[in-house]
Amino acid sequence: MPIQHLKPKKVDHARMKELVREMLIALGENPDREGLVETPRRIANFWRDFIEYDPGKLDTTFESIRHNQMVAVTGMRVWSMCEHHMLPFWCDVSVAYIADDKVLGLSKFARIAHKNAHALSLQEKLVADISDDLKSILGTKNVAVMAKGEHLCMTMRGIRTPHRMISSALDGQFLKAETRAEFFDLVNASDSVSR
Repeated sequence: MPIQHLKPKKVDHARMKELVREMLIALGENPDREGLVETPRRIANFWRDFIEYDPGKLDTTFESIRHNQMVAVTGMRVWSMCEHHMLPFWCDVSVAYIADDKVLGLSKFARIAHKNAHALSLQEKLVADISDDLKSILGTKNVAVMAKGEHLCMTMRGIRTPHRMISSALDGQFLKAETRAEFFDLVNASDSVSR
């Protein structure tokens, strides 16, 4: 099945509003007070918009002019939700592939990253899912994905420590030391330019 035709999950908006109202009561709040009366609807709207996100068409490709050329896109910021604590985390996603028969339209990288971020997830799963989508669309294993992120489940609760988590998914030619090093150098170079 083509990736762009996968149907997003549907949120039960009415049930979500009921659950948020119940949660407010469990927190010792009055859901009928002025500041909270619209909170169940707002939260239900957020989850509907987040989970039912439509990234649009993902697989616009063009014939490659050159073969064996590395294409890298870095610094794509996405937000997701930790499946363990239902708290947000953000990642700066970098992707690369070795162009063979076709190249992917530039905006499609961000669309694929956002599509996979709009779910309850883990950073490791996010990079693996982005990698799987790219390999499927491009018809090659020569794909690398790296994400550098901060998870509010660690920053604002528990140990309460700011951090950066780095995870990667490498396949094909990116398993070779030289190609992997070139990708990491490109990511690090773009990080230093953006600071």
